[in-house]
Amino acid sequence: MQDESRAFMPYPVVPVENAASGPLAGLSFAVKDLFDVAGYPTGGGNPHMLALSGIKAANAPVVQRLLDSGARFIGKTHTSELAYSMSGHNVHYGTPRNGAAYDRIPGGSSSGSASAVSNHACDFALGTDTGGSVRTPASYCGLFGLRPTHGRISLAGCQPLCATMDTCGFFARTPDVFSAVADCLLGDDPHPPAAVQLACHHAFFDRLPAHSQQALQPVMQRLSTLFGDMAILTDALPPLDDIYMAFRQIQGYEAWQSQGQTIERYGLQLGPDVNERFQWGKAVTAAQFEEACQLREQFTGWWESQLGNAILVMPTVPDVAPLLSATAEEIEATRRLSHDLLLLSVLTKRPQVTLPAAHVNGIPLGISLLGPRHSDRLLVSLAATFFSGEDDEQ
Repeated sequence: MQDESRAFMPYPVVPVENAASGPLAGLSFAVKDLFDVAGYPTGGGNPHMLALSGIKAANAPVVQRLLDSGARFIGKTHTSELAYSMSGHNVHYGTPRNGAAYDRIPGGSSSGSASAVSNHACDFALGTDTGGSVRTPASYCGLFGLRPTHGRISLAGCQPLCATMDTCGFFARTPDVFSAVADCLLGDDPHPPAAVQLACHHAFFDRLPAHSQQALQPVMQRLSTLFGDMAILTDALPPLDDIYMAFRQIQGYEAWQSQGQTIERYGLQLGPDVNERFQWGKAVTAAQFEEACQLREQFTGWWESQLGNAILVMPTVPDVAPLLSATAEEIEATRRLSHDLLLLSVLTKRPQVTLPAAHVNGIPLGISLLGPRHSDRLLVSLAATFFSGEDDEQ
């Protein structure tokens, strides 16, 4: 069957056994081509990495858990090269189609997984989120997406990028499927708060384009109606440029530790943007990395004091997906603005759910709930409650 979404790697089909029954029986799923699936290679978005891979003999634990719960595997999806891009474009394999806006980018690096779900090729899909690679394509493609608490879902059998930032997340079109997958992969939260308290900081919304602010305003009102008035945070945010630089240094340093030896030993041919990021990371010194890690701890402590057990309501990204015709400079500018929002979850290791709750001229725009560590299941249930009584089909 022809893959009109351009979401899937064109690997020969190999049957992957799943349980005949279970909580996910009847649901189909796809897997980002960073995770091992028995009978398939793991290409990581780069032809040379694909050639080095060989055929895997075992499933990554997270894949096996889904199969054991009755879900049916249908294929491996495209990823941005070595998971180090947010546009969704891959210089070797092209760009998967955004099922919610055909003329716009899907977002990356979990572009193929978001494309597969948004184009109704499967019910849900696995992705990874290091710097926003589930949350960004989820917002762009009109999907539910989760970046979990760091370490909550196993990354065994998954190509690494950044040890202290990598997470395994997933996409779904409907709250019912999103909740079912969450039940399977997350179980119960260990210490759910006694009551739900939402909070927001207007600084995150004030920096958005006017059309994004207008689109998200009724969403904020509905959240307040459902869960009570939001606490308004008023303290000035930590210097965003300093925090962004710390994020880049940690990400770049760890990315080079993960993949630098392979890149240099085998002479991997990388797209210009990805190559530039790896070379930048190579130049980060151990002293700079340690200083950035200290700033991360200070940043985390600041947010702990601000939020406690409250759930922060925030934009997922500043705007709708850029057009496919956007220049590299425009994509990079969007990436920079987005990271001021996306890095909060990354650096504090808190879970974040993005909801397909708004549109700008028919184009999706997500809003996010960011909770205390290990409140993942609570966030998913709040997302489902938000859509209760509404049309679930996205």
